[in-house]
Amino acid sequence: MNVVIIQGRLSRPAEERVLPSGDRLVQLELTIARPSERAESAPVVWFDAPASAGELDVDEEVVVVGRVRRRFFRTAGGTQSRTEVVAEQVVLRRHAKKVAAALERAHRLLDADAG
Repeated sequence: MNVVIIQGRLSRPAEERVLPSGDRLVQLELTIARPSERAESAPVVWFDAPASAGELDVDEEVVVVGRVRRRFFRTAGGTQSRTEVVAEQVVLRRHAKKVAAALERAHRLLDADAG
């Protein structure tokens, strides 16, 4: 089972893109604080995000439920890869009920895999 839950602050504004396929995605960059350690950064992509997702701004604290993927792509220098989180759901941390629902959904996914 590939399930990830991360909480962090947006380190840059959300960036909307339309892919050649016509699919729309929102790219996020999260900074995750780690007690007594350096903060870490994680790239997040969110396909079919609501229109309001493009309005997410720097320093907003969010909870992301999704999966980890590694994708490979060609560049002028050869093949490269990127590891990123593919968001199923992104919720503003201040919306406690929505965060609780997102976490419950993640638990159900994990329970379904265990059963």
